[in-house]
Amino acid sequence: MGFDVQALIEAVGYTGLFAIVFAETGLLLGFFLPGDTLLITAGLIAQRGKLEIWWLIPLLFVAAVVGDAVGYQIGRKTGPLLFKREDSRLFKRRHLERAEEFYAKHGGKTIVIARFLAVIRTFAPTVAGAARMPYSRFALYNVVGALGWVASMLWVGYFFGTRVGDKLELFFLILAGFTVALSTLPGAWHIWRQRRRLAD
Repeated sequence: MGFDVQALIEAVGYTGLFAIVFAETGLLLGFFLPGDTLLITAGLIAQRGKLEIWWLIPLLFVAAVVGDAVGYQIGRKTGPLLFKREDSRLFKRRHLERAEEFYAKHGGKTIVIARFLAVIRTFAPTVAGAARMPYSRFALYNVVGALGWVASMLWVGYFFGTRVGDKLELFFLILAGFTVALSTLPGAWHIWRQRRRLAD
């Protein structure tokens, strides 16, 4: 998978990266796109001189912010209809419901946390819009989350790229482990806090 993502990035360049990040965060059909892997691999490619890291950070930050803003507007205008929509090959209502549950538990900070969670990242802004979260508040979380996600993922790839050299297999093994950890740690932290609260 890693090599496929690398080939994809080299083929589509800056414009394609912008479109992919925007689609994953702004369009409900973008949940299957490899957001974390894409950004980390882009950082690796930048470290090798094929892309410029100082172009990638602001470009993909804007893509992520605009994507979430579009997702918010979709939720604000069509939220109730989305929850009644039947499943299709590309749209699964359970993803929307999962994001709604996460939003109900964590409130506005979900917009930041969701950046680091696959699938929830795509649907969280839509749920915020459907819940009529004030846009000024949403925009603040959106900017903070987008900057944290884009910059951290790109720098992780860039940092590891200086250390793996030509050992790409090692890099993508580390990347797979990092992505799994990133996806499971927030959930594990939440479960631990819930059990601790019940114990008290």
